[in-house]
Amino acid sequence: MAKLRVAVLFGGRSGEHEVSLRSALAVMSAMDPARYEVLPICIGRNGQWFLRDDALDALAVAAQHLAELDTGGVPAALLPYPLAQGALCKANGADRSRILKLVAGEHVDVVFPILHGTYGEDGTVQGLFELADVPYVGSGVLGSALGMSKDAQKRLMREAGIPVTKFAVLTKWDFEADRSQALHAASKLGYPVYVKPSCLGSSIGVSRVCGAQELEPAILDALRYDRKVLIEAACEGRELECAVLGNRRPEVAGPGEIVVERGHAFYSYESKYVDPKGAKLMIPAPLPAATAQRIRAMAQAAFIALDLRGMARVDFLAREDLSEIVVNEVNTIPGFTEISMYPKLWAAAGMPMPKLVDRLIELALEEHAERRALSFTYRARASA
Repeated sequence: MAKLRVAVLFGGRSGEHEVSLRSALAVMSAMDPARYEVLPICIGRNGQWFLRDDALDALAVAAQHLAELDTGGVPAALLPYPLAQGALCKANGADRSRILKLVAGEHVDVVFPILHGTYGEDGTVQGLFELADVPYVGSGVLGSALGMSKDAQKRLMREAGIPVTKFAVLTKWDFEADRSQALHAASKLGYPVYVKPSCLGSSIGVSRVCGAQELEPAILDALRYDRKVLIEAACEGRELECAVLGNRRPEVAGPGEIVVERGHAFYSYESKYVDPKGAKLMIPAPLPAATAQRIRAMAQAAFIALDLRGMARVDFLAREDLSEIVVNEVNTIPGFTEISMYPKLWAAAGMPMPKLVDRLIELALEEHAERRALSFTYRARASA
């Protein structure tokens, strides 16, 4: 049987570039070379796409130190010719031949984007794949965009009856025009509050604010990454996560629990990726069976409400006594690093990383086939 040609995209232009490298290393290391021909494509911070023959070795070094991967290799493109002219004109000889193998959908069987955050997890690159008619792992344009926007996803989940954290939204222009709005919103929610960029992940730009004097610096920090900021009411005690997998009939693994340690105030970027002992994962989470089942049902409902496909990690906040459990956020391209909850939850459910990668690729091909079966040409119905 012929191998599937899988283009794995990683890096990207977002603040989560370095985390993406760690995830990509784990995913590509789990791909069976007997089944897949892997085309590692890194997207630099400048937006350039390039192929790396030495991707695994280079990633192993960069990911270990949370460093950016240098732009080695040759230019790459997935768009059909002649839209790939920009990459082709920069190459010649053997490089040009390699690039031509990538262009046009029939030469890439499926794309596996491991791009966290802006310009990768937000529907932008998914729209590119749709235009190129290339199958890809994960949610479509709408689901990806909703998953990236914490504001939009909370509103939709709330409309669907799924409990979410109470929050207020503040734009850059609102804040510049009248900074007292932020103080009013935070005091109404009650301290402590969490301030975060609306469209980012990996806890980048997130601050726990305990009083009015800390609010403005936290907002200014979040505005470095996005023009819209969320101020959220705290629901502190326990942090729980579920892993969702599927298309029309999503399955849910978990919940697992994150226990923050060594003095970290919450599950921050530092406690996730910088401090190797900043947090521990408990799988399964020590919960009553009925509570665990309710959380899994909420995760599945969130996945459906946001029109997601393929995969998602749904994060929950709970009071210590479980008197309140809310969805914190949904991530459509969850982390696949060595400390990431998503693959660990599926491994605990009997689906180790290689099988998980296989299943995600199967779901991508299934979803693409269903989209292709739709009609894109209008024909009037015959009259009765």
